[in-house]
Amino acid sequence: MAHTAERIASALEGLAHELSTGKDGMCSVRVAASDVHECVLRLRDRAQFETNTFVTAIDHFPKEPRFEGLWQFMSVAHADRVRVSALLPGTEPKVASIVDLYPGAAYAERESFDMFGIVYVGHADLKRLLMPENYDHFPLRKDFPHHGIEPDRLYREWDRRRRERAAVSDHSEIADQ
Repeated sequence: MAHTAERIASALEGLAHELSTGKDGMCSVRVAASDVHECVLRLRDRAQFETNTFVTAIDHFPKEPRFEGLWQFMSVAHADRVRVSALLPGTEPKVASIVDLYPGAAYAERESFDMFGIVYVGHADLKRLLMPENYDHFPLRKDFPHHGIEPDRLYREWDRRRRERAAVSDHSEIADQ
């Protein structure tokens, strides 16, 4: 553990950060949201954390800053892990994407965007992953109603558009005859 903390501190020298040990014994680094990309780059290149294991968030509603972005990395070479966190505002939460550093983070960033509404700036294909594209809500936010949001509304809209397209298609076939 001490070796891991020293390696991380050395890699992040000159970058504002808070290094601590989590309840699970893992090294944790807190940085400003604007420094996440640089922090992750240094952890990858200087401290040999070559694998991203997850990207997610925590909603601290009603506190502000509301969200805590979380990234976890593993070093196969050193057999250890580090967790990075950054606080994000409740209004328009956004942080730099790390997909350019860890391409495998693409779907995790999309899931975090889909469930929490956090925008990963620079992500080339940031769109809904689990919820429909036109869904206006983020299910893992603490203010999301437990009973859900108009469960049949999206189906009704889809069915209405489907019927409209079918009617237009039927009319064009009749005109062709």
